[in-house]
Amino acid sequence: MTILVTGATGRVGRHVVDQLVHRGAKARVLTRDASRANVPAGVEVVQGDLLDIDAVRSAFNGVSTLFLLNAVTGDEFTQAIITLNIAREAGIERVVYLSVFEADRAVNVPHFAVKFGAERMLVEMGFSATVLRPTYFIDNELMIKDVILSHGVYPMPIGSKGIAMVDARDIAEVAAIELIRRDTAPGKLPIETINLVGPDTLAGTDVAKIWSDLLGRPIIYGGDDPSGFERNVASFMPKWMAYEMRLMAERYLSDGMIPEAGDVQRLTQMLGRPLHSYRDFAAAIATAA
Repeated sequence: MTILVTGATGRVGRHVVDQLVHRGAKARVLTRDASRANVPAGVEVVQGDLLDIDAVRSAFNGVSTLFLLNAVTGDEFTQAIITLNIAREAGIERVVYLSVFEADRAVNVPHFAVKFGAERMLVEMGFSATVLRPTYFIDNELMIKDVILSHGVYPMPIGSKGIAMVDARDIAEVAAIELIRRDTAPGKLPIETINLVGPDTLAGTDVAKIWSDLLGRPIIYGGDDPSGFERNVASFMPKWMAYEMRLMAERYLSDGMIPEAGDVQRLTQMLGRPLHSYRDFAAAIATAA
């Protein structure tokens, strides 16, 4: 049967598609711009978005399992609601959903609250689902690497509690494993939640030290200032999104993103290899600088 991947051209989705193909699964992608869908040979492409009812219905034709990834947008919850309703309408009950770490706790952060709402839909509508809850993406640092390299400052206000940042490749591989497990199961599997974390729990000062060590010069932590962070990012993103980033940063300061006992070991066992580390990510950037 066919596995449908949404968000297939993004940082996680493209790796999910590659992993599915590598593992011999039949994949289809739904994308806004088919001309930009640089997918492996044999992967079907349907053009449209999650608010395009006709496109979603067409994409679900002949699909057995869904990978649902909603981008952070003002209509994210509407997209999730429509997609899950049409999935049920099409007879699809097997889903892997990309949520966020501790979605049930950080309910004042809009995209956390939205994802927890979608998690509740999966339960109440009777889906057979794996809920993936990733922490902060290591790959987010690509947006700030020029600040680190050019100004000697690590600007993300991630605080002192610690965040176990996760690599998009690890997220995608776990997603592919779960998609195939559910797709090939002889019957309906129970809902399961998996925390997706990195191998190291790092505070802001820890991250700055990693960069200092790798670059051979001082990199300072910019400090715990969510309001200043909001002002900075509002210069290049919508103000509602900048405010949302501030609320997320406030959760980093108050709670961090700390793995539960056994999370790292569980992922390492699933993948059969060590998790990608922040230091290795930063080392690749430092080497290329």
